[in-house]
Amino acid sequence: MRPADLVSSAVTSTWRGRLRTTLTVLAVFIGAFALTLTSGMGIGVNRYIDDTVAAFGAANSLYVQKSQPLLEMSAGTGPRTYDPDSTQIATGFGVSFEGLSSEDISTIEGVDGVASVEPVYNVAPSHLVSAEGERFQLTLGIPVDGEGLQMVAGRTAAEGADEIAVPDSWVADLGFASADEAVGGTVEVVMTNLAEETRAYEATVSGVTQASLAGVAMNPIPSTSFNERLYAYQVSGAAQPVPASYIMARAVMADPAQAPAVQARLEEAGMIGSTVEDQLGMFRAVIDAVVWILNACAVIALLAASLGIINTLLMSVQERTRQIGLMKALGMSGPKVFGLFSLEAVFIGLLGALIGATTGVVGGTWLSRVLAEGLLSGLPGLSLFTFRAPTVALIVAAVMAIAFLAGTIPAARAARKDPITALRHE
Repeated sequence: MRPADLVSSAVTSTWRGRLRTTLTVLAVFIGAFALTLTSGMGIGVNRYIDDTVAAFGAANSLYVQKSQPLLEMSAGTGPRTYDPDSTQIATGFGVSFEGLSSEDISTIEGVDGVASVEPVYNVAPSHLVSAEGERFQLTLGIPVDGEGLQMVAGRTAAEGADEIAVPDSWVADLGFASADEAVGGTVEVVMTNLAEETRAYEATVSGVTQASLAGVAMNPIPSTSFNERLYAYQVSGAAQPVPASYIMARAVMADPAQAPAVQARLEEAGMIGSTVEDQLGMFRAVIDAVVWILNACAVIALLAASLGIINTLLMSVQERTRQIGLMKALGMSGPKVFGLFSLEAVFIGLLGALIGATTGVVGGTWLSRVLAEGLLSGLPGLSLFTFRAPTVALIVAAVMAIAFLAGTIPAARAARKDPITALRHE
């Protein structure tokens, strides 16, 4: 019997017991469907984390602080109204936060493995005034976080200009009808100096930022030059010059692999350095753990389906005992009988895998779109399920391999049958 005849015979024989085969295919379908969805979720969420990592900065950047700054985040709910009688302003002087000094910056520059250092001034505005005169509390984001941010409209704040990028959740409160309309609009950043004098600085809205997984872009982010200009006024008005204070510094490493060694040297100097991966590594670890658990459940479902394949083929072997005896009497070898029943198992696995994977891709894509417009609308850019053709093909191949292994038991039993005994079977 030629290979093509074996395949044709296997497909035909599979449907002798239609109900039994259908139920077995359904069991395989459930496992393949679940495995397709869980793998798609892992790809989708990890891709979103990668995009968020890009928003933090380059992989060779190390963010250095003296201690963790006490920034008050907006939590993505829009700006809070400013009340001069109740809103406390932390200027960075006399509060629990200790910034980096010029000596600290020099220390960082002298660490082996650090190519350059970009300090960020500790700026604490009094409040922000919208174009319509509304006043809101304001905590500025860190300018170096502006690199790689995902934008809803416009662009990040340009160096050398008094520009600021505002979060999407702030647009309506600032009096703009849409993100596109906000671009090019103006707001005022009000500063208080050491002499208790106030001054308003007009800033152009350069763009509108998208919310991210780890809180980047939750607050307005100015350009580095605008941030420095605000700081210069903040420390003015004192009888004596005020030493420079930096909220953090970004150290650019020549080689990202040197990060652990550089972090150790900084720790010896009383500073903490964290990479982009350090800041988001926990998210990735949790997501990967959840996906692995879900994948394990899907594999268990496939193993249960493999028992169905074994049962289906064992019953088929029992029912076709005389047919097996006849095939062997006519010259069909044991290996070919084995191959015939193995092909039946693979065909069942292929049917279940194709239907399950196709349903998983179509259903997951639709569900991603629905969730992006509903429950997950607060995380723009997140596609919960993302499917890649090689991954889906690998799932189909894996299911077929499991089906083949499950089919070896009944196939071996069929191959070992004695033709004389089989022909006498009633």
